[in-house]
Amino acid sequence: MDHLKTQGISMPKLGLGTFRMQGDACRAAVESALAIGYRHIDTAEMYANEEPIGSAIAAARVPRAELHVTTKVWHENLAPDAIRRAFDASLKKLRLDHVDLYLVHWPSRAANWGAVFETLMKLKEEGRTRAIGVANFTTALLKTAVEDIRAPIACNQVEYHAMLDQSKVLAFLKAKSIPLVAYCPLAQGRFATDPVLAEIGARYNATAAQVALKWLLDQDGVAAIPKASRRESQKANLDALKITLDEADRKKIATLSKDKRCVDPGFAPAWD
Repeated sequence: MDHLKTQGISMPKLGLGTFRMQGDACRAAVESALAIGYRHIDTAEMYANEEPIGSAIAAARVPRAELHVTTKVWHENLAPDAIRRAFDASLKKLRLDHVDLYLVHWPSRAANWGAVFETLMKLKEEGRTRAIGVANFTTALLKTAVEDIRAPIACNQVEYHAMLDQSKVLAFLKAKSIPLVAYCPLAQGRFATDPVLAEIGARYNATAAQVALKWLLDQDGVAAIPKASRRESQKANLDALKITLDEADRKKIATLSKDKRCVDPGFAPAWD
């Protein structure tokens, strides 16, 4: 498994997304993923599943140093005291003494970014999170965080897949040597029936989804966190790493329409 080095941490390029996983099913999914080799688990306070994830991590007995755990603070909790309360609650539920990455889950128009990042940086200084970062930030918001505030951002987690153009955000991140972590990397199942990806996959005895995932993971500075609750799906995503796409494949994938955004809540920023 390749890793991305950023702000003093080493993040596996392929992780497990856990949005909408709940209770015992979530615990079983995380236990399964850890058993077959996943070492990067992504969660958030808003997912309401940190407790079962904490139970799964405890049961798996994987050495803590081998694990990368990300969690996030919700956009309604971006005042300094609220961040600390949310962080303490997340850590307790996860049964950990630190997380590897703590992210702002969504930007808020009401946020005082100087105070937000000062609080996050203090959590980092205290050794309770090894790194800090953001999710769903546009280039304008990234500029504020990285250039104005000079926050040590370890990643920007955004929706990114073969049917959504993120070239503007990618260019900014690349110039600053900040990784992009792709959520919804399989476009919530839309790739399964795509004829272009299926045709490429047939040449490698792979599925359309595996081709789409490998296309992402082949990119420098890009990690992906597909949600997969069944062991077969988790294994299929790991097996995508074995595919070798060529230039002709990438050209075909470039012809797919790039305007399919799956996640766009009312509180989302004005996207690039």
